[in-house]
Amino acid sequence: MSPSAHVHGLVVALLAFYGAAAPAAVPTRDDPPPAAEAPPTRGAALYAGYCAKCHDGHVYKAPAKTFLQMMAADAIYAALDGGVMKSQAAALSAADRQAVAEHLAGQPLHAAAPPAAAPRCEGAAAAFDRSAPRVSSWGFDARNSHFIPAEVAKLPAADLPRLRLKWAFAYPGGIRARSQPNVAMGAVFVGSHNGTVYALDAATGCVRWQFRASAEVRTPVLVTPWKDAASRPLAVFGDLIGRVYALDALTGKLRWQRKVEDHPAATLTGAPVFHRGRLYVPVSSLEEAATDPAYPCCSFRGSVVALEARTGAVAWKSYTIDEKPKRVGSTSSGAPVLAPSGAAIWNSPTIDEKRGLLYVGTGDNYSSPANDRSDAILAFDLGTGKLRWSRQVFERDAWNVGCMLKTDNCPKPSGPDFDLGSGTMLVSLPSGRDVILGGLKSGTAFAVDADSHAAPLWIERLGRGGTQGGIQFGMATDGRRLYVPISDMRTKYESEYPGEPRGGIYALDVASGARLWSQPAPDRCQGREFCDPGILAAITAIPGAVIAGHMDGQVRAYAADSGAVLWEYDTLAEVRTVSGAAAHGGSIGGGGPVVANGVLYVNSGYGVYFHLPGNVLLAFSVDGR
Repeated sequence: MSPSAHVHGLVVALLAFYGAAAPAAVPTRDDPPPAAEAPPTRGAALYAGYCAKCHDGHVYKAPAKTFLQMMAADAIYAALDGGVMKSQAAALSAADRQAVAEHLAGQPLHAAAPPAAAPRCEGAAAAFDRSAPRVSSWGFDARNSHFIPAEVAKLPAADLPRLRLKWAFAYPGGIRARSQPNVAMGAVFVGSHNGTVYALDAATGCVRWQFRASAEVRTPVLVTPWKDAASRPLAVFGDLIGRVYALDALTGKLRWQRKVEDHPAATLTGAPVFHRGRLYVPVSSLEEAATDPAYPCCSFRGSVVALEARTGAVAWKSYTIDEKPKRVGSTSSGAPVLAPSGAAIWNSPTIDEKRGLLYVGTGDNYSSPANDRSDAILAFDLGTGKLRWSRQVFERDAWNVGCMLKTDNCPKPSGPDFDLGSGTMLVSLPSGRDVILGGLKSGTAFAVDADSHAAPLWIERLGRGGTQGGIQFGMATDGRRLYVPISDMRTKYESEYPGEPRGGIYALDVASGARLWSQPAPDRCQGREFCDPGILAAITAIPGAVIAGHMDGQVRAYAADSGAVLWEYDTLAEVRTVSGAAAHGGSIGGGGPVVANGVLYVNSGYGVYFHLPGNVLLAFSVDGR
């Protein structure tokens, strides 16, 4: 194989792993393509001549090409045609700009358009009700419990078997739905694959307003608190290329926007958290995708950025790793090896108001030697951002995708990629002790004392683990039980991890870690490609039940005391959406289900990392009312 063919093969593998959309998987209209559609080779040549000098790693602040390849074609075109890249694209004709956009997105420009528009809200459906319950953020509360109290959920566990589809909303131009829905003021706020953020009427699914961000929005949309009818709450979210946006939650108009990290591989995945007038934003990256031996791996460090909610001004910024990466060696091609790096924050922070601290869980290091900030809990001072303490849970975990593809960028020695990706939770026990709960991709759950933060109080390994195994996006707790979802995928890359997959859901005693019950995930895949039965997405608890979306498209409600299945629904089934078009879900990943005012909202579709594509938001209520 020629070097160029080898590099192309690596790029194709990376795009499959990191989520570039395949043209055939994206919904299209019936209109004919533009008459002068450029061949792909022209777009590639234009990219090489006008764009590569910045986006192939030569300009530090320019988003890496990997991110551009995850964007919708029309979003790239808009950036070139009068948007943020207007001056850089001044020498390109409209046809040139289209060619570049189509080359990067891997889809025709017209493919991103919706088959039919969802209806606009009118009358009472368009009005925001400030007396309605508010569900806020990835974790629903500052302690990140993923528990929704009865007064907000208004869905008794006894009524779960009667859930029926109420309405469905299709995301145009998307193959994945990763932004957890959020409910406030009678509206569902949610982001999408093509970067559009919606405020939908919670009762009917019509559109109150929509806003187009620069790139995919996979974080939840946080709605800040309000005091009275004169208040103007914000809708806050982050996009794929590291920008934070604050919109007027009632109109969708932009109030401010800020890029919180200059590294070209920076991205935002965890929800910002609001506390006492500030937004705390976790920063992650996709530099972990480094596979080219000529790439100087790696220079990214995870961080938390505190922003003033009213203006977006930076109050403080703290990195997970104190020292900047420096050269510690070379690859076989002579490229620098930089360390320490990584320790990205994939999850939403937890607020400990009593101690004045903010907790985050970190991922692995990207290069060796690994340091003590990877796979760890870090505690930052809420006021200043100073690191008050850290507790590493898994040592010597340096890993990047080069290890999966057997390239020279794989760290030496390498670790197993056991990130603390699901975040942390703060729970007060009946004894008065406060504990911090966490979970790793090894399939291990653990508890740490919030005051002594010494060795874990208990550790319980439930899954086999792997790059997409173990505990991925989020556990849930009602204060007595810890509910733990296990993914344990069965792809060829996961087979290197010893043991049998143990996908399913487990319940542990919060105080002791003792197993209370378990419910293995039944295999309904029947050999379907990209189908796995385990639980990747965050899960959600309500009084008497825990609700989980599975990678095979099933969503199930389990009894909190026994694990018995109370209700299930196959989101792969085709549904008629509020626009009148047909759509279906896929694997469920990312943010979990949300329950508010008697309605269960579930995003389905995770067409990335070897999962089933889909593009639908489903709303369920008792008897479909």
